[in-house]
Amino acid sequence: MIRVLIADDQMMVREGFSVLLNAMPDIEVVGEAVNGAEAVAKVRELRPDVVLMDIRMPEMNGIEATRAIVAADEGERAAAVLVLTTFDLDEYVYQALRAGASGFLLKDASARQLADGVRVVASGEALLAPTVTRRLITEFSKLSAGPKKLPAYGELTDRETEVLVLIAQGLSNAEIAERLVVAESTIKTHVSRVLVKLGLRDRTQAAVFAYEARLVTPG
Repeated sequence: MIRVLIADDQMMVREGFSVLLNAMPDIEVVGEAVNGAEAVAKVRELRPDVVLMDIRMPEMNGIEATRAIVAADEGERAAAVLVLTTFDLDEYVYQALRAGASGFLLKDASARQLADGVRVVASGEALLAPTVTRRLITEFSKLSAGPKKLPAYGELTDRETEVLVLIAQGLSNAEIAERLVVAESTIKTHVSRVLVKLGLRDRTQAAVFAYEARLVTPG
Protein backbone atom coordinates (compact mmCIF):
# COMPACT_ATOMS: atom_id res chain seq x y z
CA MET A 1 0.00 0.00 0.00
CA ILE A 2 1.15 3.54 -0.80
CA ARG A 3 0.71 5.70 2.29
CA VAL A 4 -0.42 9.27 1.55
CA LEU A 5 -0.64 12.43 3.65
CA ILE A 6 -2.81 15.28 2.34
CA ALA A 7 -1.80 18.84 3.32
CA ASP A 8 -4.30 21.53 2.36
CA ASP A 9 -6.03 24.27 4.35
CA GLN A 10 -9.36 23.64 2.58
CA MET A 11 -11.38 20.88 4.20
CA MET A 12 -13.34 20.12 1.03
CA VAL A 13 -10.13 19.55 -0.92
CA ARG A 14 -8.74 17.22 1.76
CA GLU A 15 -11.95 15.25 2.01
CA GLY A 16 -12.39 15.03 -1.77
CA PHE A 17 -8.88 13.75 -2.36
CA SER A 18 -9.20 11.32 0.56
CA VAL A 19 -12.34 9.77 -0.93
CA LEU A 20 -10.75 9.47 -4.38
CA LEU A 21 -7.50 7.95 -3.15
CA ASN A 22 -8.99 5.60 -0.56
CA ALA A 23 -11.09 4.11 -3.36
CA MET A 24 -7.88 2.84 -4.97
CA PRO A 25 -6.85 -0.70 -3.96
CA ASP A 26 -3.16 0.20 -3.59
CA ILE A 27 -3.40 3.63 -1.90
CA GLU A 28 -4.25 4.57 1.68
CA VAL A 29 -4.65 8.10 3.08
CA VAL A 30 -3.02 7.90 6.51
CA GLY A 31 -3.47 11.50 7.61
CA GLU A 32 -4.34 15.10 6.83
CA ALA A 33 -2.75 18.45 7.68
CA VAL A 34 -4.20 21.96 7.56
CA ASN A 35 -0.89 23.82 7.19
CA GLY A 36 2.77 23.26 6.40
CA ALA A 37 3.93 23.02 10.00
CA GLU A 38 1.40 20.29 10.74
CA ALA A 39 2.40 18.50 7.54
CA VAL A 40 6.06 18.39 8.61
CA ALA A 41 5.08 17.08 12.05
CA LYS A 42 2.76 14.41 10.64
CA VAL A 43 5.39 13.24 8.15
CA ARG A 44 7.65 12.50 11.11
CA GLU A 45 4.83 10.76 12.95
CA LEU A 46 3.13 8.81 10.17
CA ARG A 47 6.03 8.23 7.71
CA PRO A 48 3.91 8.47 4.53
CA ASP A 49 5.34 7.57 1.14
CA VAL A 50 3.79 10.59 -0.59
CA VAL A 51 2.65 14.02 0.59
CA LEU A 52 0.05 15.89 -1.48
CA MET A 53 1.10 19.45 -0.67
CA ASP A 54 -0.85 22.65 -1.23
CA ILE A 55 1.36 25.72 -1.67
CA ARG A 56 -0.63 28.51 -0.10
CA MET A 57 -1.27 27.55 3.51
CA PRO A 58 -1.13 29.48 6.82
CA GLU A 59 1.71 29.29 9.40
CA MET A 60 4.09 27.52 7.00
CA ASN A 61 3.54 27.42 3.25
CA GLY A 62 4.02 24.41 1.04
CA ILE A 63 7.44 25.53 -0.20
CA GLU A 64 8.89 25.79 3.30
CA ALA A 65 7.23 22.53 4.31
CA THR A 66 8.61 20.74 1.25
CA ARG A 67 12.11 21.96 2.04
CA ALA A 68 11.79 20.80 5.65
CA ILE A 69 10.46 17.36 4.69
CA VAL A 70 13.22 16.74 2.15
CA ALA A 71 15.92 17.98 4.55
CA ALA A 72 14.61 15.79 7.37
CA ASP A 73 15.62 12.61 5.57
CA GLU A 74 17.64 10.65 8.14
CA GLY A 75 19.13 7.86 6.10
CA GLU A 76 15.73 6.68 4.87
CA ARG A 77 14.09 7.81 1.66
CA ALA A 78 12.18 10.99 2.44
CA ALA A 79 8.51 11.19 1.59
CA ALA A 80 7.97 12.28 -1.99
CA VAL A 81 6.16 15.62 -2.24
CA LEU A 82 3.55 16.10 -4.95
CA VAL A 83 2.56 19.77 -5.12
CA LEU A 84 -1.06 20.77 -5.68
CA THR A 85 -1.82 23.99 -7.53
CA THR A 86 -4.74 25.75 -9.15
CA PHE A 87 -2.68 27.23 -12.00
CA ASP A 88 -0.06 25.33 -13.98
CA LEU A 89 2.09 28.43 -14.58
CA ASP A 90 2.68 29.36 -10.98
CA GLU A 91 5.99 30.82 -9.79
CA TYR A 92 5.48 29.19 -6.40
CA VAL A 93 5.28 25.75 -8.03
CA TYR A 94 8.68 26.35 -9.61
CA GLN A 95 10.06 27.30 -6.19
CA ALA A 96 8.58 24.13 -4.72
CA LEU A 97 10.27 22.02 -7.41
CA ARG A 98 13.58 23.67 -6.55
CA ALA A 99 12.90 22.96 -2.87
CA GLY A 100 12.71 19.25 -3.59
CA ALA A 101 9.16 18.46 -4.71
CA SER A 102 8.95 15.51 -7.07
CA GLY A 103 6.36 17.09 -9.33
CA PHE A 104 2.97 18.76 -9.32
CA LEU A 105 -0.67 18.24 -10.15
CA LEU A 106 -3.50 20.65 -10.86
CA LYS A 107 -6.28 20.57 -8.27
CA ASP A 108 -8.80 19.77 -10.99
CA ALA A 109 -6.95 16.57 -11.92
CA SER A 110 -9.13 13.53 -12.51
CA ALA A 111 -9.20 10.64 -10.04
CA ARG A 112 -7.07 8.60 -12.43
CA GLN A 113 -4.50 11.40 -12.86
CA LEU A 114 -4.33 11.89 -9.10
CA ALA A 115 -3.81 8.18 -8.39
CA ASP A 116 -1.30 7.77 -11.22
CA GLY A 117 0.64 10.81 -9.97
CA VAL A 118 0.84 9.35 -6.49
CA ARG A 119 2.06 6.03 -7.87
CA VAL A 120 4.72 7.69 -10.05
CA VAL A 121 6.36 9.68 -7.25
CA ALA A 122 5.98 6.81 -4.77
CA SER A 123 8.06 4.65 -7.11
CA GLY A 124 10.90 7.16 -6.88
CA GLU A 125 10.28 8.78 -10.23
CA ALA A 126 9.34 12.41 -10.85
CA LEU A 127 6.05 13.58 -12.28
CA LEU A 128 7.44 15.35 -15.35
CA ALA A 129 4.72 15.68 -17.95
CA PRO A 130 6.43 16.62 -21.24
CA THR A 131 4.03 19.55 -21.75
CA VAL A 132 2.90 21.38 -18.63
CA THR A 133 5.93 20.79 -16.42
CA ARG A 134 8.40 21.64 -19.16
CA ARG A 135 6.49 24.85 -19.87
CA LEU A 136 6.50 25.77 -16.19
CA ILE A 137 10.22 25.14 -15.77
CA THR A 138 10.97 27.02 -18.97
CA GLU A 139 8.92 30.03 -17.93
CA PHE A 140 10.23 30.40 -14.42
CA SER A 141 13.84 29.56 -15.12
CA LYS A 142 13.81 33.00 -16.78
CA LEU A 143 13.05 34.53 -13.39
CA SER A 144 16.30 33.32 -11.84
CA ALA A 145 18.10 36.47 -10.70
CA GLY A 146 21.80 36.56 -11.47
CA PRO A 147 24.20 33.66 -11.98
CA LYS A 148 23.62 30.50 -9.99
CA LYS A 149 26.23 28.70 -7.94
CA LEU A 150 25.65 25.38 -9.63
CA PRO A 151 27.65 22.17 -9.22
CA ALA A 152 30.07 21.71 -12.08
CA TYR A 153 28.59 19.45 -14.72
CA GLY A 154 31.92 19.08 -16.50
CA GLU A 155 32.46 15.71 -14.86
CA LEU A 156 29.44 14.31 -16.67
CA THR A 157 30.25 12.25 -19.73
CA ASP A 158 28.90 13.37 -23.09
CA ARG A 159 26.23 10.67 -22.94
CA GLU A 160 25.23 11.62 -19.38
CA THR A 161 24.90 15.26 -20.44
CA GLU A 162 22.77 14.15 -23.38
CA VAL A 163 20.53 12.16 -21.04
CA LEU A 164 20.25 15.17 -18.69
CA VAL A 165 19.05 17.37 -21.55
CA LEU A 166 16.45 14.80 -22.57
CA ILE A 167 15.21 14.54 -18.98
CA ALA A 168 14.72 18.31 -19.00
CA GLN A 169 12.69 17.96 -22.18
CA GLY A 170 10.27 15.72 -20.28
CA LEU A 171 11.18 12.36 -21.81
CA SER A 172 10.75 9.15 -19.82
CA ASN A 173 13.48 6.52 -19.54
CA ALA A 174 11.76 4.45 -22.23
CA GLU A 175 11.54 7.44 -24.58
CA ILE A 176 15.20 8.36 -23.98
CA ALA A 177 16.24 4.77 -24.64
CA GLU A 178 14.32 4.79 -27.92
CA ARG A 179 15.82 8.15 -28.90
CA LEU A 180 19.39 7.01 -28.18
CA VAL A 181 18.84 3.43 -29.41
CA VAL A 182 20.03 1.76 -26.19
CA ALA A 183 18.43 -0.44 -23.53
CA GLU A 184 16.18 1.21 -20.95
CA SER A 185 18.32 -0.32 -18.20
CA THR A 186 21.30 1.58 -19.61
CA ILE A 187 19.37 4.84 -19.37
CA LYS A 188 18.43 4.09 -15.76
CA THR A 189 22.13 3.71 -15.00
CA HIS A 190 22.95 7.01 -16.71
CA VAL A 191 20.18 8.80 -14.81
CA SER A 192 21.43 7.44 -11.49
CA ARG A 193 24.97 8.58 -12.26
CA VAL A 194 23.79 12.06 -13.27
CA LEU A 195 21.90 12.45 -9.99
CA VAL A 196 24.85 11.26 -7.90
CA LYS A 197 27.43 13.40 -9.70
CA LEU A 198 25.32 16.54 -9.45
CA GLY A 199 24.07 15.87 -5.93
CA LEU A 200 20.43 15.99 -7.04
CA ARG A 201 17.47 14.23 -5.48
CA ASP A 202 15.42 13.20 -8.50
CA ARG A 203 14.55 13.82 -12.15
CA THR A 204 12.61 16.97 -11.37
CA GLN A 205 15.63 18.63 -9.79
CA ALA A 206 17.73 17.37 -12.71
CA ALA A 207 15.37 19.14 -15.13
CA VAL A 208 15.48 22.35 -13.10
CA PHE A 209 19.28 22.13 -13.00
CA ALA A 210 19.50 21.69 -16.77
CA TYR A 211 17.46 24.84 -17.38
CA GLU A 212 19.28 26.91 -14.78
CA ALA A 213 22.66 25.76 -16.12
CA ARG A 214 21.43 26.76 -19.60
CA LEU A 215 22.03 23.25 -20.94
CA VAL A 216 18.52 23.66 -22.31
CA THR A 217 17.52 26.99 -23.76
CA PRO A 218 14.22 28.31 -22.36
CA GLY A 219 11.63 29.01 -24.98
